[in-house]
Amino acid sequence: MVIVLKKDISDSDKNSLKDFLAQKNFKLNEVSGEEETILAAVGKMHMDPVELETKPGVSRVIPISKPYKQASREFKRENTIVEIPNCRGQVIRVGGQRVVAIAGPCAVESREQIFEVAGAVASSGASMLRGRAYKPRSSPYAYQGMGEEGLKLLREAGDKFGLPVVTEIVSGELIPLMSDYVDVFQIGSRNMQDFDLLKKVGATGKPVILKRGYTATLEEFLMSAEYLLASGTENVILCERGIRTFEHSTRNTLDLSAIPVLRRLTHLPIIVDPSHALGQRDLVPPMGLAAIASGADGIMVDVHSAPEKALAGGAASILP
Repeated sequence: MVIVLKKDISDSDKNSLKDFLAQKNFKLNEVSGEEETILAAVGKMHMDPVELETKPGVSRVIPISKPYKQASREFKRENTIVEIPNCRGQVIRVGGQRVVAIAGPCAVESREQIFEVAGAVASSGASMLRGRAYKPRSSPYAYQGMGEEGLKLLREAGDKFGLPVVTEIVSGELIPLMSDYVDVFQIGSRNMQDFDLLKKVGATGKPVILKRGYTATLEEFLMSAEYLLASGTENVILCERGIRTFEHSTRNTLDLSAIPVLRRLTHLPIIVDPSHALGQRDLVPPMGLAAIASGADGIMVDVHSAPEKALAGGAASILP
């Protein structure tokens, strides 16, 4: 629910209200605007709005109608900006005025490969380095990634070129290992509804890029984001990466209508992955631009210096 405070509310009345709600295990988010100050409160306990409206300093109470509470625009009107520091003391802001580019190979294959690509994307203006050390595949015979050695190479390359590291986590058991190497966890489309993984990753407090499942509705997508928010992290970035339709000319159908719709429904930042959505490198630049024109806060793209030799994602990888 959203509690709108009176303009002249005293600090003591505000603190008393917060204490009252905290005792009933409500999670609070205070937002001060030019016209009014609100308290967004989320909890399992039902409370009669009339009871709160009688509290000193409360103007009115508005129930949050959406099943996803903390992710909803009703919970927080202002857009969330996720801040990610790099090793040089700079801060990358996802959700601000600047479009963010997250780039790198689909999977880490070797030291030479990741350092060459990291240097190229850094010089081209990328803000973060992506690459998977653990790669879930449809086939058990396909390349699965380098594991911890891949994490070490990502960390070294990211530090050398001043890029925070983004990589996919496929199991909660990997959190202790990966936390030492990774700045941003990515949860892939196949694991969007792995609720146990969502809870464990959310509890780390680290920033998370959550990819939309290729059969997920936007409400299901936001409910998965709610798991992350409810588990402890406030730094969730949504990623549209295409949905499955009857069309076969591309790997998936990139749902760019999701961007303005999500902007209306949620305060969370939104990025787009045209590489995995389309699976064809010549389509990545135009659809990346279209994503930005649709209001995306950034794009995530696969980059490989020799895509014809790539062990994963070669067809979708653009050249440095």
